[in-house]
Amino acid sequence: MSELEKQENRENTASDDIKDFGSTVTKNQEGNIHCLSIIGQIEGHYMLPEGQKATKYEHIIPMLVSIEQDEEIDGLLVLLNTMGGDVEAGLAIAEVIASMKKPSVSVVLGGGHSIGVPLAVSGKRSFIVPSATMTIHPVRMNGLVVGVPQSFTYFNEMQKRIVDFICAHSRADKDKIYELMMRPDMMATDVGSIIEGREAVEYGIIDEVGGLDRALAALREMINNNK
Repeated sequence: MSELEKQENRENTASDDIKDFGSTVTKNQEGNIHCLSIIGQIEGHYMLPEGQKATKYEHIIPMLVSIEQDEEIDGLLVLLNTMGGDVEAGLAIAEVIASMKKPSVSVVLGGGHSIGVPLAVSGKRSFIVPSATMTIHPVRMNGLVVGVPQSFTYFNEMQKRIVDFICAHSRADKDKIYELMMRPDMMATDVGSIIEGREAVEYGIIDEVGGLDRALAALREMINNNK
């Protein structure tokens, strides 16, 4: 195969990755960075309706394993604009990102709502643009729920797992997270809080207010330190 054909294959593969998975690899002399976008709703064990933007965890998790094992990839950039979604699927993705040895940086762009909060803090450094928002609320479930004490115990345990993860991977205080989660005066017919970019940093959930330039600079610094 000629060099031109190899180049065309690489370009086609990159184009397919962007179209199918919202990801791409950028290469330059400062390092090779895999850019992964987590957008729309996190799809879990059940498929979402057609026409709805979704991030499928069965695609993302193997891709993260591949990134960790790929010797040509130096770092991971995660771009977030998600409304949340399946709690267990979102937490599983967050756990994989947090357990990676390679440098990783997350950037919250439009929103990092609900289970998007653990995803936002899963990188080794986290950023949020000033106009972005994050919604923090208790765990809830749609559909039929058996109204017995065991159901509510399960919800509380799941909620504790999420809060513990957020606090373990950020500077956030556990009591403050619970306070924001149970706030009754901000969301119509619901409890919880909607916080903006600077508030997320003030509460210690996100490391820094900044966009793509600051995130890339931080990632390149970690890549250089890692080398």
